[in-house]
Amino acid sequence: MISGYVPQFGGRARKLTGTLEAHMNGFRYSTSRADERVDIMYGNIKHAFFQPAEKEMITLLHFHLHNHIMVGNKKTKDVQFYVEVMEMVQNIGGGKRSAYDPDEIEEEQRERDRKNKINMDFQHFVNRVNDLWGQPQFKGLDLEFDQPLRELGFHGVPYKASAFIVPTSSCLVELIETPFLVISLSDIEIVNLERVGLAQKNFDMAIVFKDFKRDVMRIDSIPSTSLDGIKEWLDTTDIKYYESRLNLNWRPILKTIMDDPQQFIEEGGWEFLNLEATDSDSENSAESDQGYEPSDVEPESDSEDEDSDSESLVESEDEEEDSEEDSEEEKGKTWEELEREASNADREKGNESDSEDERRRRKMKASGKARAGPSSAASKRMKFR
Repeated sequence: MISGYVPQFGGRARKLTGTLEAHMNGFRYSTSRADERVDIMYGNIKHAFFQPAEKEMITLLHFHLHNHIMVGNKKTKDVQFYVEVMEMVQNIGGGKRSAYDPDEIEEEQRERDRKNKINMDFQHFVNRVNDLWGQPQFKGLDLEFDQPLRELGFHGVPYKASAFIVPTSSCLVELIETPFLVISLSDIEIVNLERVGLAQKNFDMAIVFKDFKRDVMRIDSIPSTSLDGIKEWLDTTDIKYYESRLNLNWRPILKTIMDDPQQFIEEGGWEFLNLEATDSDSENSAESDQGYEPSDVEPESDSEDEDSDSESLVESEDEEEDSEEDSEEEKGKTWEELEREASNADREKGNESDSEDERRRRKMKASGKARAGPSSAASKRMKFR
């Protein structure tokens, strides 16, 4: 028997102090009012959780049920009993105390002692109930208090606000903020990790249940730093998971599966979620096929290039031979020959620069000499006679 609060009576703002008792067939939570009590049968308990206060302000017992029960005027499958381990009140007007203030140190020690005592009282109660559930008549219920594994926890948004979500040996839970989150691992078909990419700061988790009529449970805005830890946890629980770069619209997908489950199985089941991976593989293979060419076959463009290269090589060799011959000729000429060539060149340039009158004058002189030649010769012969 332990004393604590049940928050569901009239809402979380109204806490009713009471006592939780473990009987042979179930729990009874009693308050000062006879009309406000809660009975939970062992056979209706699907999961039982014990979460001691560590960084939280409360120590709690939480029961997730097979069937709904009425708690006050509310129908629920989740019933929680808790105790506050410290007063959640701050002294606003008292000013800031020194870290070495004796009163402050004493108050912190009292809070630690209170937290440890409450955690220990709950632990003793849980141990006694586990011993009771271990008896032969309860073996078929397979009941045992489960404890969240904080080291595997991660932050995410299951509903509207961010919360710290923690795995247990059989569930994925968030038991501090309402509405509570309790997902049985045995109910999960697959998990799809969405918006996964190198440039993304966070990603989403879509949980698909074996009952396709249930809506897909989404946990959004999980930090990317938690990705590797979540993958490792999913591997240890043997839950199949996939990754995608985009969010999927799951309602039409599940409707298609339910309309023709045989076709869904024949087409590979959930492997359609691997389409992005197969597309990238096919692109890589296509690129490798284009880049491959047999070693014994040469492309035409290469042979044409080689022909043009060989022609240019022949031409360059001929040019080199001509230039070598010219250079050898230039090396074989003497200084006098070079001087003569230079004077001839100057003479030709001078002839070209002469005017037409000078050329006509030289021409007339030459023709006059040609006419005077025979008469002079005749006179000479006449003198001999």
